[in-house]
Amino acid sequence: MANAQLATSARPARAGQPGAAKIRLAFLIIGLAALIAAPYLFYPIFVMKILCFALFASAFNLLLGYTGLLSFGHAAFFGGAAYITAHACKVWGFPPELGVLLGVVFAAFLGLIMGAVAIRRQGIYFAMITLALSQMFFFFCLQANFTHGEDGIQSVPRGMLFGIFDLSQTMTMYFFVLGAFLIGIFAIWRIVNSPFGMILKAIRENENRAISLGYSVARYKLAAFVMSAALAGLAGSVKALVFQFATLTDVAWQMSGEVILMTLLGGIATLLGPIVGAGLVVTLQNYLATSDFPVTIVTGVVFMLCVLLFRRGLVGEFYASRLGRWLGFRAEN
Repeated sequence: MANAQLATSARPARAGQPGAAKIRLAFLIIGLAALIAAPYLFYPIFVMKILCFALFASAFNLLLGYTGLLSFGHAAFFGGAAYITAHACKVWGFPPELGVLLGVVFAAFLGLIMGAVAIRRQGIYFAMITLALSQMFFFFCLQANFTHGEDGIQSVPRGMLFGIFDLSQTMTMYFFVLGAFLIGIFAIWRIVNSPFGMILKAIRENENRAISLGYSVARYKLAAFVMSAALAGLAGSVKALVFQFATLTDVAWQMSGEVILMTLLGGIATLLGPIVGAGLVVTLQNYLATSDFPVTIVTGVVFMLCVLLFRRGLVGEFYASRLGRWLGFRAEN
């Protein structure tokens, strides 16, 4: 009975014309084909960076878009996993798959600790607690011996994946990153479209009603926080192998600000939005880095224009458009 009530409140019926599902499937196939062809058309490292940050933004969106929790501390999970993976692969000589696994486990554990403290508060207080805890972790990384302070961990070996695939080969590394990205996105899609995800949406929309139906809201919030942290850790671990270093930049509060920016630009509570937002921000940073234009100012201007013109974000506005509704999409924010 409770699940039926939540289904009514958290998942309105989706409208779409006959054949819309086939069109969306065609878009999905085209998207996968584009990802496979991308490293042959663009600089592979650039595309891999987009995929890493797209996964990071998608992990953050799981918490903000579908649970309604604004975290300013996700850089701790992203950068912390990067440090663990870099240290494991370089100092301990672990293979890349085990290094990434350790990074994800560490991020999930850190998320469990931070989440247990932060979920006791709501709204701006939750956001400030996550920021404070993230800054504490930043100063820990600054002082810890294994992180090498401001120098960071450099020259991280990519190693042999499963003892077979040489990740020092750029194209092999790309398809490893693509695989990690697709696994992460599929996990988010599965979480969002499960009964658990339905309850998260109900908590976002009306937390008191979810409590009245007998759900332990604190446990669901904590579970969502840990899942989001683990997926952010996956992005950070893979990023450490792509660029072969982990530095304080990965755990700084500015990184948390960047992922918020990416998510809002693309559109929260949409699966595609954070991916588009990450691609836009990373592309701006890449092509403006060698120009005379200050990257932060240009990015800020783009963000202000999107906020003024596209309240739901780029993808969110598309979902709300006539074409988006015809295809059966629905903007939830």
